[in-house]
Amino acid sequence: MASNKPGLCCAAVNFHEGTPIGDYETVYGLDTYVVGHEHTRIIVIITDAFGHKLNNTLLIADEFARAGYKVYIPDVLEGDAFLGPIQEIFEWLPRHSFEVTAPIVNKFLQELREEAGVSAFVGVIGYCFGAKFAIPHLAVDGIATAGAVAHPSSVAIEEISAIRKPIIISAAETDPVFAPELRHQTEAKLAEIKARYQLTLFSGVKHGFAVRGDIKDPVVKYAKEKTLADQLQWFSLF
Repeated sequence: MASNKPGLCCAAVNFHEGTPIGDYETVYGLDTYVVGHEHTRIIVIITDAFGHKLNNTLLIADEFARAGYKVYIPDVLEGDAFLGPIQEIFEWLPRHSFEVTAPIVNKFLQELREEAGVSAFVGVIGYCFGAKFAIPHLAVDGIATAGAVAHPSSVAIEEISAIRKPIIISAAETDPVFAPELRHQTEAKLAEIKARYQLTLFSGVKHGFAVRGDIKDPVVKYAKEKTLADQLQWFSLF
């Protein structure tokens, strides 16, 4: 997804109610939310700026676990999740540049792959900020078996060109970060390189809907739940 840098829309959040069923453990040196028991079907969620303790994301991980996956949400922000106010997102972002965060993500995924083995399925999901760090693992030498992203930010077209693993993309109709022209550019590039991909565009929703949307709105609730259902079905193919 060729996409713009994060903006104020990346700092907006609605909080979802529910009690997570997983636990926190230290995994490969990072505080990590862990849920599920299957060791050959694994999902790693690379979060948005709100980090690995946002209840919304934990509830998503729990749904993957109920479907038979072992899910990890590592603290790739190393204790510095964005807490607001919304205007301070631009002060937060430089502390978590690609140069800072990519080595943290890469180390975690590399150690996970070494432990899980080459035959294990490893699905990598990137939401918003996290998409930038998930996409490189869909290149030929990436760790992931397949990937999923929703309302991505900061992804360069060159990173799209390097994709060689299956990817599913969930996009919002209203999104200044994954804007229409960049979405179209992404589609064209994926078609050009003959990627295995799906790109779903949801009307009536905006950036952040898959994790941080207002699910009291039935349109947003549908898009959020359909994104999860699509990701589950996509990963089941590989």
